Amino acid sequence: MAVKEKDPGITEEDLPARRSCGTSEVNERLMRTVDGYAEARAEIENRTSRVLDAGVALRTGCTQIPVVVHVVYRNAAENVSAAQIDSQIAVLNADFRATNADKSSTPPVFQPLIGDARVTFKLATTDPSGNPTDGITRTSTTTTPFSSATDNVKSAATGGADPWPSDKYLNLWVCGNLRSGSGQALLGYAQFPGGPAATDGVVLVHTGFGSTGTAASPYDLGRSATHEIGHWLNLRHIWGDDGTGCSGSDFVADTPNQAGPNYGAPAFPHPSCSNGPNGDLFMNYMDYTDDRAMFMFTQGQADRMQAALDGPRSSIGVSGPCIGKPVKEFVKDLPKDHPKDIIKENPKDFAKDLPKDFVKDKPKDLVKDNPKDLIKDGPKDFVKDKPKDLVKDNPKEFSKDIVKDKPKEGVKDRPKEFAKDFVKDRPKDLIKDRPKDLVKDRPKDLGKDFIDDIPKQLRDPVKELGGEIGPIDPVPLGNPPFTGPLTGPFGGGATPFVIGTGRDNVPDESQVEQGDPMSSLMGILQQLGAILADYSSAAEAGELTAADVARWQQLAGVYVQIIALLG
Repeated sequence: MAVKEKDPGITEEDLPARRSCGTSEVNERLMRTVDGYAEARAEIENRTSRVLDAGVALRTGCTQIPVVVHVVYRNAAENVSAAQIDSQIAVLNADFRATNADKSSTPPVFQPLIGDARVTFKLATTDPSGNPTDGITRTSTTTTPFSSATDNVKSAATGGADPWPSDKYLNLWVCGNLRSGSGQALLGYAQFPGGPAATDGVVLVHTGFGSTGTAASPYDLGRSATHEIGHWLNLRHIWGDDGTGCSGSDFVADTPNQAGPNYGAPAFPHPSCSNGPNGDLFMNYMDYTDDRAMFMFTQGQADRMQAALDGPRSSIGVSGPCIGKPVKEFVKDLPKDHPKDIIKENPKDFAKDLPKDFVKDKPKDLVKDNPKDLIKDGPKDFVKDKPKDLVKDNPKEFSKDIVKDKPKEGVKDRPKEFAKDFVKDRPKDLIKDRPKDLVKDRPKDLGKDFIDDIPKQLRDPVKELGGEIGPIDPVPLGNPPFTGPLTGPFGGGATPFVIGTGRDNVPDESQVEQGDPMSSLMGILQQLGAILADYSSAAEAGELTAADVARWQQLAGVYVQIIALLG
């Protein structure tokens, strides 16, 4: 790979002599100065550990994150071009999807570790006021230097640029003369999840940003942003930030322990901390090597980033089917070893009305034959007098067929006829009465545990995850929350698909015997979950048309609203 020569006119003011990141320093400062930050970080780490240990992921497919780039400049060189910004977005999309060509340079022994983070990035097309935007702001300033100790680049009052809402956008600030609190030149720094919203985001020096324009060797391939956004998604430095003590941890199981940061472009193997014969994973984005020497995340790091998107970063981004490179981990995210008795706890009307050959005889055209009659044939008095604000934003098909005349008190005041119509003569033994060929004839690539897995996540998440705190909140569904065809910072996009509410809503025997409509809603939810699994499998196989994806969005909207009714 050709490497650009360093411009002799570039000084340490513009580019540090070797890679330096201010994230750890910022983390320590926030620990000391911001009330509640230490507790928030501890809870985030505890939740991440529970989720990863249990192998539970609430989000499938890929997440696209809207980005706003705040260019803060003192001169024409620092006022980076749109082309330089576009080059950085392209690098991020390749690195976080593991489609970067230079990943082939990973030593063969480490290649099985390469992970697809299932995250993409796009410049925002809508600003916080709903107006069209190119996702770039430009601010002329006389302030210098910008410091990680004061976050002065993040506020117009201190010579920088104010952030856009950090729960909806990834804020990237690009500037010149970026320094640490001690005055060391920095390539960039980020804020971990859990910090103040007013300073949440990533800061980069313009000479380490993108792969063209003012980007300068050896940091001219856009990897500084990949490194810092890794921090923003809760990744630690690969050596664990303990100096060279070999006792630190990045909380990722598949990254070898190493003594400290690596610089430049080491030769393989490079052992430390008794990690021979293969040595350090110095080609990892979370080390300190030059841009040309780092080219991979591990699967463990990808899982940790997904845990952040399911938790502290759940309000940002739009999730949908991955497009482009096939994602082997698409079904892998689902729990493999769920309890054997999980089916016994499913809503007992789950399989009663399903076609015996539901999957085996599924027509090729998912849109035409998928469950329009699931809603159409439901009891007419199902949701009488539904609040207007819930109807207003629903998909049209959903609101026409289901939402008409819902009682104002929701589930509490639902008419008794609903239960009689839907729960009467419910089989008491789900497994006994379940059609034998429902699972047997399901295609192997559908995801073996998907249907069984849904009720598991609708049960008490504390029991499932082994924790001792309150229930985990459901993942917010997109940006903004799903209201039919998606709008928001992207100006449209795929529908989020979430396979669990994280709430204890599984009906018990008394609810079933008394015809509680809650258990009937759970039955509908289960059927929709199975259908969404079909769509997910078809999307992975590349079998969906644009019309199929649109229908998938509508069904996901139905699913979301049922979850909302279950509360």
